Amino acid sequence: MNKVCVVAAGGTGGHMFPAEALARELASRGWRVVLATDARGEQYAHAFPAEERLALDAATGSGPIGMLKAGLAIMRGVGQARSAFDRTGADVVVGFGGYPSAPALVAAILQKRPTLIHEQNAVLGRTNRMLAPRVGGVASAFPTLGRAPEAVKARAQVVGNPVRPDIRALFDRAYVAPEGDGPIHVLVTGGSQGARILSETAPRALAALPEAIRSRLKVQQQSRPETLESARQIYLEAGIAAEVAPFFRDMADRLSRAHLVIGRAGASTCSELAVAALPSVLIPLKIAMDDHQTLNARALSEAGAACVIAEDDVTVDSLTAALNDVLSDPAQLTAMSAAARSVAIPDAAARLADLVEAAV
Repeated sequence: MNKVCVVAAGGTGGHMFPAEALARELASRGWRVVLATDARGEQYAHAFPAEERLALDAATGSGPIGMLKAGLAIMRGVGQARSAFDRTGADVVVGFGGYPSAPALVAAILQKRPTLIHEQNAVLGRTNRMLAPRVGGVASAFPTLGRAPEAVKARAQVVGNPVRPDIRALFDRAYVAPEGDGPIHVLVTGGSQGARILSETAPRALAALPEAIRSRLKVQQQSRPETLESARQIYLEAGIAAEVAPFFRDMADRLSRAHLVIGRAGASTCSELAVAALPSVLIPLKIAMDDHQTLNARALSEAGAACVIAEDDVTVDSLTAALNDVLSDPAQLTAMSAAARSVAIPDAAARLADLVEAAV
């Protein structure tokens, strides 16, 4: 019988997309995959290659009563996980962070099953921080692993962030900067948290660019539902061809056509930009825990692949200036693309799968 890997991940795209990439790599090697997540994670799991999905009780909370309720929920989830692991014969449990991953990992630790965690950000998240000293192995996406105990840092192995196969395929294509009077394709990505600044500021900044650049723009923008119409109106009045929608599912295709990406600095975003070899203007989410988005962006910015603007410094004028500097210079775009490629780890899923197999 094929070996069984339980992939446990919190309910955000940042946790679920790398988990899906690992699941696909393991499935290609003959593994059976079981997914443990929560209701939020299910919205990102429509194509997740799992033969079974576990809905384990889990919660987070603040204050004495909230923490007590969360602890009780997690313990119920641990009991559910233990029963599920016995039934499925789980050979290894891999956690990707987020509180829904905690019950599965705690159950595996108690049952002395092989365990591994993967940290997507440049700072160890709360759930991973709690469990890292107790699991069998630690894999990280970035060389930096802030908030990790020294003993954990010493044994962490840098594997990169697994990306989906359609994103991985972009590493093999050549970046071609816009030339002459040809179109300039700009992709503006949002995010579930703090996306208003991009929804509202990016259209105005692009509309304020000089006519020579503005007339060539082809914009695709993710926008919050309440700002869809205002963004479309700004682009219409500026004469900019734009597609504005709350969410794009065909992200690989859109990245393949983009010359520049404007977005946040989530771990998946930074890793995908590197693999896709795309220049970017990044605005790290100010309220991100431990300021991890600023640290995520550092690898790209230090390589020369991204222009990073702190959220407090973002205005229409500052964003317009940054965009004008980059979009008016095809040679700079080409250099930024090469810099992004230089820090990419396109085989992260395979590297992580190797660690999973070595753990058993």
